[in-house]
Amino acid sequence: MALVILRAIFLMVSIGIAVLMFNSAPMRQVAAWLPWAVLAGMTILPLAVIGVDGLLRRKDLSVITSVYFGMLIGVFLTYVAILALTPLLAAVPANPLLGWLPSILGMILCYICTSLLLQTRNDFRFLIPYVEFARDVKGLRPNVLDSSSIIDGRVADLAESGFFQSRFVVPSFVVDELQESAESADKFRRIRGRRGLDVLARLRSGKAIELEVASPQGDDDADATTESRVVGMAADLGGRVLTADANLVKIAGVRSVHAINIHDLALALRPVFVPGDTLDVRLVKPGEEPGQAVGYLEDGTMVVVESARDQIGRTVHASVTSTLQTSAGRLVFARPEGHRG
Repeated sequence: MALVILRAIFLMVSIGIAVLMFNSAPMRQVAAWLPWAVLAGMTILPLAVIGVDGLLRRKDLSVITSVYFGMLIGVFLTYVAILALTPLLAAVPANPLLGWLPSILGMILCYICTSLLLQTRNDFRFLIPYVEFARDVKGLRPNVLDSSSIIDGRVADLAESGFFQSRFVVPSFVVDELQESAESADKFRRIRGRRGLDVLARLRSGKAIELEVASPQGDDDADATTESRVVGMAADLGGRVLTADANLVKIAGVRSVHAINIHDLALALRPVFVPGDTLDVRLVKPGEEPGQAVGYLEDGTMVVVESARDQIGRTVHASVTSTLQTSAGRLVFARPEGHRG
C-alpha cells in the first residue's frame, strides 16, 4: 500500500511540475504545440519510470547501495576537483570547451566510483559496519540447503526447535534434483527423492522458520557440479551451507564459505556421560569380552555393559563407569545398576 501511495505522489508531483512549466512566461514565447508536448512528456515519464520499477522485481540491495554511494562520491569529488581547478582555469585563455569540463569530469568520476564499489560490494561492510551488523541481528544471513541435508531430515527438527533464527534458502536446481530422484526408476533413489520432498513440505508448512526457493544468480554455471553451484549461491547470498556431505564442507572451505555439517552438529549435541550417570539401554548382542553385552541409545551411541550377557534382548538400567571417544563416535562403558564386582 505504501508503494502505491509513493507512486501516486510521484505521478502527481511530475504533473504539477509540468503545469508550472506550462504556465511559465518562457512557454508563452515558444511554438503553441511545445507546452502541450512538455505536459504530455512529464505525464508519460513518471509512468515509464514506475513501469520499469515494477518490472525489476528482484532488486539486489548491495548493487543499489553501491550505485547510490558511487554516484554520491563521484559528484562530491567532481565538486572538489572543480574548486581546485578554478584558479588554474582562470589563468587559461577563454575556450568554449572549458565550459563542458565539469560535466566530463563528473561523468568520469561517477563511473570510476560506481564501478569500484560494484566490484567490491561483497566487502562493502568495511565501509558501512552498521549494514553488516543489521544483517546479523535481523537474521538475514541465510542457510543454504543442499540435497543431502534435506534428505537427512534432521534439519527440519532443528528448525522447529528454534535453533536457527535465519531463513533457509533452497536452490531451485536442488529442488529439481529431488524431483528427478523422486521420479527415478531406481527404488532407493526414488525413496530418497520422495523423502527430500516430504522434508521440504514440512519445512514449508512450519512457522518457526522462513523457507525460500531461490533461482541461481546470473553468474551461475549450469554445467558445474551441484556441490559447486550450492557453494556459489551461498557465497553470492553471503550465507552459509548446511549439508550432510563431508566433501561439500571441504569445497566450501576452499572457497572461504562457511559450512555446517549436520553430522558434526549431531555429534556435538549428543549427551555427555560421566561416571555415575545412569541410563536405560536395550541390549542387542554380545560384546567382545566375556560377559559383555552391547546396546545402542537413540542417537546411535554404543553402550557396552559388563556382566550383562544373560540380559541380551532386555532393557537394563545401568550405571556409567567410563567413556571413550573413537573415530567412529563415543563409546560408553557401564555396569548394571546394583551389580557388585
